[in-house]
Amino acid sequence: MKLTAYLGRAASVVLLALGAAGMSSMAAGTASAAAPASAKATIVLVHGALADSSSWNGVIARLQADGYVVVAAADPLRSLKSDSDYVSGIVKNVGGPVVLVGHSYGGSIITNAATGADNVKALVYVAAYAPDDGESAFDLTGKFPGSILPAALAPPIALAGGAHDLYVQQAKFRPVFAADVPERQTRLMGATQRPVTDVALKEASGAPAWKTIPSWFVYGSADKVIPPAVHAFMAQRAGAREAIVVKGASHVVMVSHPGIVAELIEQAAAETAK
Repeated sequence: MKLTAYLGRAASVVLLALGAAGMSSMAAGTASAAAPASAKATIVLVHGALADSSSWNGVIARLQADGYVVVAAADPLRSLKSDSDYVSGIVKNVGGPVVLVGHSYGGSIITNAATGADNVKALVYVAAYAPDDGESAFDLTGKFPGSILPAALAPPIALAGGAHDLYVQQAKFRPVFAADVPERQTRLMGATQRPVTDVALKEASGAPAWKTIPSWFVYGSADKVIPPAVHAFMAQRAGAREAIVVKGASHVVMVSHPGIVAELIEQAAAETAK
């Protein structure tokens, strides 16, 4: 695996040996949209917990400008099994090769949704979980110290059947999720966050697609949700083709550094098209 460290927004890199929310704007894609067949891979983006598909808007604009068809799935955030089945259905509807991209809890979803999907050619983990068989997002969050998410959660909302909806306290949203995003924008992100159930975050993953499908990782050195040590561990374990560490970036690296994320997605699409 190649580890690339980005110095801020600059394109200069250091090669080393290795080892949530959305912007308030128009939705760039819908979960029911089936992308048409294309010479290029279709990019399917899966947002994470406490976010929506508009969190990808900066990335989508760049991918579309380069000629890619993009589908931003509206992840239900109810359970890992049902969410993965939902995304799997979107992938099956695409007429051609797919690069499947997940942010945060969306990484758990793509890990399961891509299993057995012959048209998924690459997996891209954007500050995302990449669980092994039997692991949960909850397990991985606490694998190494550094996450401040648990202490920032608002009182859970009880649901029928014993599950609970989880939110982040709006006053704590920026320092936890998006410290490198302008405050005005993070206030909107905190207000529009979509809840995830505790069941989804604690549900054990199935057989991981990253064992058979090439993977790429990008994450921030200042991620306060998933500790950078956890990201490095998951990338190395998955045998990632490349892992990019964006210096000073928060958990929403696709919002604060959309160009870096789009470039990595395009790299994954190009390398797996050969």
